[in-house]
Amino acid sequence: MSHDSTQLPDALRARLLSAPLWEFALALYGRDGVEAACLTLQDEAGVDVCELLWHCWLYRHGLACEAPPDGVRHWQRDVTAPLRRLRRALKAEARTDEGVAELRATLQRAELQAEREALTRLQRLALSGTGIRPLPDPPPDPLELLAARFHLREASYLIELKMLISQLDPS
Repeated sequence: MSHDSTQLPDALRARLLSAPLWEFALALYGRDGVEAACLTLQDEAGVDVCELLWHCWLYRHGLACEAPPDGVRHWQRDVTAPLRRLRRALKAEARTDEGVAELRATLQRAELQAEREALTRLQRLALSGTGIRPLPDPPPDPLELLAARFHLREASYLIELKMLISQLDPS
C-alpha cells in the first residue's frame, strides 16, 4: 500500500473486518483504569474518546491516519456532545426524581448509540483506505504518536495516555 493509496490490501481489510472497532473499543474501555483515563482526557484535554480508541485500533493493526476525521468530528460535536451535556446536567436532579432518572437513562442509551455510530463511521473510514497508511517498521512509540495526534503535552495527560496504552494488547 503506497503512502497515498486509498486501497487496502484484501488481507488487511479482512483483518479489520474480523476485529470490529466497536468490539475493540468495548474491550479496551473495560480494562483497568482505561475508562478513568479516557474520561480525564475527554473532560480536561478535550480529546474525543471515540477518535482516541480508533487510533489505538489502527495502531494495533499497524496503521495510522493522518487526516482528521472531520465528518465524525461533526457528528460527535452535533449529536453525541449535546446528549452527554444533557445527561450530565440531569445527574443531580435524577437522584431525587424518578421521571428525571428515567429520562437521564434514556439519554445515556442515546449517547452510547451515538458513540457506537461514531465508531461505525470511523471503521468505515478506515476500511475505505482514505488517508490510512501503514506504520513504519519499527512502529513509532504509541505514546509519542497519540500525544502528537491530540496535541497532549501536559504531564498529567501523558500519564493518562500512558495508562491507556499500557492496556493495549500486543499486536
